[in-house]
Amino acid sequence: MYKVGITGGIGSGKSTVCGLFSELGIAVYDSDAEAKRLMCTSQSLRESICREFGEKSYAGGELNRAYLASCIFGDDDARRRLNALVHPAVMDDFAAWAERQTSDYVILESAILFEAAIESHVDRTIAVMSPEPLRLARAMARDGAGEQAVRSRMACQISDDEMRRRADWAMINIDLDELREEVAQCDKKLRYEASRYGNRS
Repeated sequence: MYKVGITGGIGSGKSTVCGLFSELGIAVYDSDAEAKRLMCTSQSLRESICREFGEKSYAGGELNRAYLASCIFGDDDARRRLNALVHPAVMDDFAAWAERQTSDYVILESAILFEAAIESHVDRTIAVMSPEPLRLARAMARDGAGEQAVRSRMACQISDDEMRRRADWAMINIDLDELREEVAQCDKKLRYEASRYGNRS
């Protein structure tokens, strides 16, 4: 199965782009949502997290998000240790999910595609970008967060310049109608690439 990774900083609109691909019949795997699911449902992952961060990681059988967040807040090493447990489980789940899909290709939606070095799991990468003021406004409206809180989250992500350099394609998300047309054109190219990929298999 031909795999495409889509990423973008906070407020860039990567979920909007993924939604437009979904409207065209393309299966989309939301890695953030699936990571949360696996942390709750995978017994082996639960055990690994408890060994690393303690039994308080789960309370009443449920993931203790507040406790885990407190463990990794401001601690890059702890965040890396958690990611080292979660990301392999997510990528294994993605690979198995992808093989069950019937669309011409599949999409992996990930906010940390490059930061977590998981671009090697896909055949093509797309970065979604928007001007900073627009990203700020979107994120503040969506999350009910203050400007400084959003800027702090932005500061933890790689820059648009770096994202553009590393991605195969870049999409600028300002106007929805223009974005819809760009997604449609990209979809045609990806379906063609996927067909050639299938011929090589």
